[in-house]
Amino acid sequence: MTQSVGMLPGHLTRRYAMLIDVGYLYAAAAELLLDATSRKDYRVDAEKLIATLMERAAHRISDGELLRLYWFDAARDRVPTVDQRVIADMEYVKVRLGNLNSRGQQKGVDAQIRSDLELLARHRAIHEAILLAGDEDMVPAVEIAQTYGVRIHLWGVEPPYGTNQAERLVWEADTVETIESEELKPHFAKNGTAAQATRSMVGAPMAEPEPTVPSPAAVFGRRESVAVTMNAAEALAQAESARPKFVRTTQTGEKLDPETVKSVGEYVGHKWLLTRGADNIADLLPGPQLPTVIDKELLVEAEKELGYSLRDHPEARIWVRDGFWERVHREFDFEE
Repeated sequence: MTQSVGMLPGHLTRRYAMLIDVGYLYAAAAELLLDATSRKDYRVDAEKLIATLMERAAHRISDGELLRLYWFDAARDRVPTVDQRVIADMEYVKVRLGNLNSRGQQKGVDAQIRSDLELLARHRAIHEAILLAGDEDMVPAVEIAQTYGVRIHLWGVEPPYGTNQAERLVWEADTVETIESEELKPHFAKNGTAAQATRSMVGAPMAEPEPTVPSPAAVFGRRESVAVTMNAAEALAQAESARPKFVRTTQTGEKLDPETVKSVGEYVGHKWLLTRGADNIADLLPGPQLPTVIDKELLVEAEKELGYSLRDHPEARIWVRDGFWERVHREFDFEE
C-alpha cells in the first residue's frame, strides 16, 4: 500500500513551521536589491512575498505540512499598521509584533522568535522549522528545539558581500540555504521620489496612485498626527468626546437616515486618526478602496455604533465609507 504524501509511518504528519524575522528579511533584501537602509525608502508587496516563501518551503519539504508562518515584525506601541493587519488576515499566517521605539529600533522581536520556536518544539507541535533570521541571539532557541528532535533549516538573504548572518547561527542549523536576489526582486521596489520616501510602510501594495493624485506623503507631510503626542487611552477618550449624538433603534422596516449613518463613518474615521496616526492612515490614501480586512472592520465598528446590521443595506455601507473618507480628507486638507 502506497503511503500518503505528507504522512510519516504510523500516519503522523511531518509538520513544519516558518519563523520569519521581518526586520532581517527587509533590511537584507533592501540592501541587496536597492542599496536602501530605511523602510521609508522602499515598498514591499508583502502578501506576494509571503506566498513566494510558502511555495519555496513546500518544495523544500515536499512531504510535509505547514502548520503556519510566523511573521515577526514591530510597530509603534505594538499597534499594528494597516499593512500588518492585512498580512494577519492571510491564511496560515500569524503576525507577532514587538515594539518600535522613537528611533525606529525593534524591541522584543528576537525574544518572541525564541519563545515561539522553543514552545513549538517542547509541545511537539512541529518536526521541522524554517528560520529566516540572522541574529546570534537565535542560537539558544535553535539548540533547545534540536534537543526535542526538531530540525532547523536556516534561510538567509543573499548578502551583497561577506555575510549577513551570525557564524554561530549558521553552524548550529541543520541545513542552510540562501534566497537569491532573483527570488526577492519582484517584491521590492524603491520609492521614486523624495516625497514617497517619507512614507513609513511595512508591506504595502505595489500599485501606485494615478499621477494626477497627490501622493499620500505629500499630503501627510503638511502636519503631524495627533496620535504621536498622546497615548492610546488619551486618544480614545478624545475620540469618545466626538461620538455623534443620535437615537439608536432596531425597528424593522425603518428607513435609514443617510446623514446619521455618514456621521458614524466620520466618527470611526476620527477614532482611527487619533489612535493610529498619519503613518497608518497614509497607507489608505488616496482611496476610495480599502483593503478587505480594514473595510470589514470599518463596517463592524459602524454597526456597533448604530445598533443594527448593515448587511441588508448596501446603500448604508456606502454612506459609512463616504463619512470615513470625508473625515480623513478633512483632517489633512486632502481635496479629491
